[in-house]
Amino acid sequence: MTFSLAGRCARTGMFGAVVTSSSPAVAARCISARSGVGVACTQNVTDPTLSAKLLDRLAQGADAQRAMDFMVATAAYAEYRQLTVVGATGSGASHSGARTLGTHTVATGVDAVAAGNLLSSDKVPEAMVEAFEAEPGAELAERLLAGLRAGEEAGGEEGPVHSCGLLVVSDAEWPLTDLRVDWDEDDPITRLERAWRVWQPQAEDYTLRARRPDLAPSYGVPGDE
Repeated sequence: MTFSLAGRCARTGMFGAVVTSSSPAVAARCISARSGVGVACTQNVTDPTLSAKLLDRLAQGADAQRAMDFMVATAAYAEYRQLTVVGATGSGASHSGARTLGTHTVATGVDAVAAGNLLSSDKVPEAMVEAFEAEPGAELAERLLAGLRAGEEAGGEEGPVHSCGLLVVSDAEWPLTDLRVDWDEDDPITRLERAWRVWQPQAEDYTLRARRPDLAPSYGVPGDE
């Protein structure tokens, strides 16, 4: 019911992920990222705690594969889970338990891991990674969205998707970008892309407002939050 892409920008050190699903509010449960640490996705009969636990292992010094090995060995019901993680060096790791649903597969590339279950084609994760790698100098969010769209165009899920999300962290304690479409009957991926187009020119300004409101360019404008 879900396909996702986790990635790192080697140029900026940012981490991020995109995810989409037939279920509602998929991004609220399935993706986590931490500045300077990494990014992780948890899906397929989802345990939302597992992505944060993977990041905790990375923060404690484990590389992506060791973090994943530990999680698979210690997490309850690991056979139901599909997990991915990308660490600070760009290395990635994945796990698809024996009870992962339907057609499922994973693809690993440079600074990226994509995974999906109940897919219409086992080529979906590969297409996502290829799109992510196509323009390594582009903004991380753009590369992730390109991967999401490529996954859809490669066949996506067996049925229609209804929710999606984009998460990117930079050097702050909060996300640089955290956009979600929690339910859309028609085309949530296009709605997410539109939200990104609105957000992208303003994203850095909101970080500046938090850190240095005296320097924020639109500080004091009526109606500005």
